[in-house]
Amino acid sequence: MNYFRKSIHEMSGYVPGEQPPLGTKIIKLNSNENPYPPSPKALKVLQEIDGEMLRRYPDPTGKSFRIAASKVFGVADDWIVVGNGSDDLLNLIVRAVGESGKQIVCPAPTYVLYRTLAEIQDAEFVEVPYPDDYKLPVDLLIAARGAVTFVASPNSPSGTAISVADLEKLAKELSGILVIDEAYVDFAEDNALNLTKKYSNVIILRTLSKGYSLAGLRLGFGIANPALLAELNKIKDSYNVDALAYAVGAAAIADRDHKTANAEKIKASRAKLAVSFKELGFDVWPSQTNFLLVRPPNGDAERIYQTLKVRGILIRYFNQPRLEDKLRISVGTEEQNQILVKTLKEIL
Repeated sequence: MNYFRKSIHEMSGYVPGEQPPLGTKIIKLNSNENPYPPSPKALKVLQEIDGEMLRRYPDPTGKSFRIAASKVFGVADDWIVVGNGSDDLLNLIVRAVGESGKQIVCPAPTYVLYRTLAEIQDAEFVEVPYPDDYKLPVDLLIAARGAVTFVASPNSPSGTAISVADLEKLAKELSGILVIDEAYVDFAEDNALNLTKKYSNVIILRTLSKGYSLAGLRLGFGIANPALLAELNKIKDSYNVDALAYAVGAAAIADRDHKTANAEKIKASRAKLAVSFKELGFDVWPSQTNFLLVRPPNGDAERIYQTLKVRGILIRYFNQPRLEDKLRISVGTEEQNQILVKTLKEIL
């Protein structure tokens, strides 16, 4: 007997990257985690947590974190909403808008969680194909008339940058909400933050998982006009983020120097890794993230993924149209990257 809604019973859930236990001798390049430690200032806050903070419920609005973030990004703190990772905020947006008869739209291929969230709400999910160069198909996205349009900028899994001019055209002409998912913005050359001040239908999503080395903390935030955020706050769980995350996150986001230094190391490693892949005969997409999308010389991506896994190196393989011959590989430390390249030479 099935006890669940038809749409839930028939859908496929989101499948995250493999997470081996801590201490496992694995080179983990499959989930786009930052290979460098978090800010020492953030770790100091964690070490000095007062037990009273754990006894009490956290601030439901995350005021302390929002104030810290507002100083960094130059917006008032009531323009910021905090979530249990930016995925929590994606879920809030789809729950607030998505229903049968409403369209959730995004270019594809992109972050597959957008589809999962739309299916949960029984909304119609519309994918607008990216061209091979991953230039945003602006006019087709506008024509799709989404109640919500998601654009990952830079895109995942391609790593490619999205023009702010293209995003602004979307913001101007869409009748629904434009969600610009900037999970990887700390490794990019540009961002769309200013669009939130010009267009009331735009929300920017950010995360501390990538640039700030805090994937395990589960802390993300959105920036948008307070009128838009007021609707999301109606359905947000009262205490969706814990007190530890607020305290550690506030210290981390204030330590811009640490975040920037790590991001610069990753960008330099990304460039070197791209050269190494090309020398091995891989096709490499231009990336403004902390990962690379590559196609092996013979397109045998699944074989290489499985062989690397046996040898203790995890990367990401997507068995889906337009990605089945490609691999997404996170940028690791210099030592990890060298081991990866050496192993790939042996496999090829």
